[in-house]
Amino acid sequence: MISSHATATLQIWQLLTRLGEAQILLPAAAMTLLVLFAQAHTRRLALSWMAFITTAAFITTASKVAFMGWGIGWAAIDFTGVSGHSMFAAAIYPMLMVAFLSAPLRSHHRLAAALGCALALLVGVSRIEVGAHSWSEVLAGWAVGGAVSAAALAVCKTSSLRIRPIVPVVLLAWVAVMPFQLHASPTHFLVTRLAMSLSGNETPFTRSDLMRRADLERLTFTRPEPSLTP
Repeated sequence: MISSHATATLQIWQLLTRLGEAQILLPAAAMTLLVLFAQAHTRRLALSWMAFITTAAFITTASKVAFMGWGIGWAAIDFTGVSGHSMFAAAIYPMLMVAFLSAPLRSHHRLAAALGCALALLVGVSRIEVGAHSWSEVLAGWAVGGAVSAAALAVCKTSSLRIRPIVPVVLLAWVAVMPFQLHASPTHFLVTRLAMSLSGNETPFTRSDLMRRADLERLTFTRPEPSLTP
């Protein structure tokens, strides 16, 4: 029987994992992008960050489609595709934290980015705790998303964010409230449908399929050759 403590802990992880959903993070990122684009000195940052996020989303989706549609994965490290929650969290939260603090990037962006990375770290760990991803998939998500944040911050090292206080308040309220209001994100279902449509398969490949195939290959490789001597 699962203890009440274990149940409460799982519920906390389930809440944290929702902070990485695209339907929560993308609107928050879009709002920040609009504010950045409206200011001439941060317009280049807005365009660059948007391009980086789009590229990262494409890479993540492609890895999932490749696995679910054609079984392209890596059984040895339990990898079936880049974790989307981890990627979006690492790509968006550091910049959101910079916006929350509304401080000059040159002097305070490292602390803000560190806070965002810490939150992205929690989201990634939550994906493992709720059984949605393996460590390799979460690490891949952190790497792809972290590259987005690092590249975006590199674009604006000498820029400063001057955002009206209402913007961070609205962003914080959105991220804090939406996990309790929105239904679970349908992105996994949509990516699965895309993979089935492109591959022509009726059912998607699963982690169990990957491991089963690896076991069969291992048995075939280790099976002794029949003796040819009489």
